[in-house]
Amino acid sequence: MAARYWRGQDPVGQRLQVKGKWSQVVGVAANSKYESMDESAKPFFYVPLRQDFVRGPRLYIRTAQPPQTIIAALTSEVRALDTNLALYETITLQEQVDRSTSPQLVAATLVAILGGLALLLASVGLYGLMSYAVSQSTRELGLRTALGAGAFSVLRMVISRGLTLAAAGILVAVATALALTRLIGGYLYNVSPRDPLAFGSGLAVMMITAIAACLLPAWRATRTDLARALRE
Repeated sequence: MAARYWRGQDPVGQRLQVKGKWSQVVGVAANSKYESMDESAKPFFYVPLRQDFVRGPRLYIRTAQPPQTIIAALTSEVRALDTNLALYETITLQEQVDRSTSPQLVAATLVAILGGLALLLASVGLYGLMSYAVSQSTRELGLRTALGAGAFSVLRMVISRGLTLAAAGILVAVATALALTRLIGGYLYNVSPRDPLAFGSGLAVMMITAIAACLLPAWRATRTDLARALRE
């Protein structure tokens, strides 16, 4: 508000009229969040409680004491002032923040669950694809073994083919994810939608999953019966 209405001036001592009443600025407070965590800064001013009394005022108390100790002391103080008064609710600031961000938390949890299911389906699909590819190349693997290829060579060949397919899919997935990150920007706080750590972690998980999905078909390929493979 100070930046909008008193640009380049000291707002302290300035006067403003609100609803026919003149008020004088006695200090400047920092920008804050008033309704939700994702709102942008907006003009706001405070008035003393006795000048603009509202029902159900809120008190914010900073303390190093445990919450239960402060709640008990505050309850006793309120009863000492007026036995007809009662505290409506006492929560920590972290609890208040958690309430205001609960829709985003639910959305993030849902995205995490769907992401886990997608990872599971990708793992199953990759394993199925690798098993099919190995079964289709049984004769080739048998011929390679007959020509002197060792088990390690066959294992390396099968894994390299699987990782090549997985790498191509991961590149497409990363490009698509980068294009769609703007859709989740509103659900993140102090984290970029294109956070390198998040993308790096996802890439690492997919590569580990790809290697794990390739290991069993590759191991099965090294155990292929040579005579049966050559007959097929």
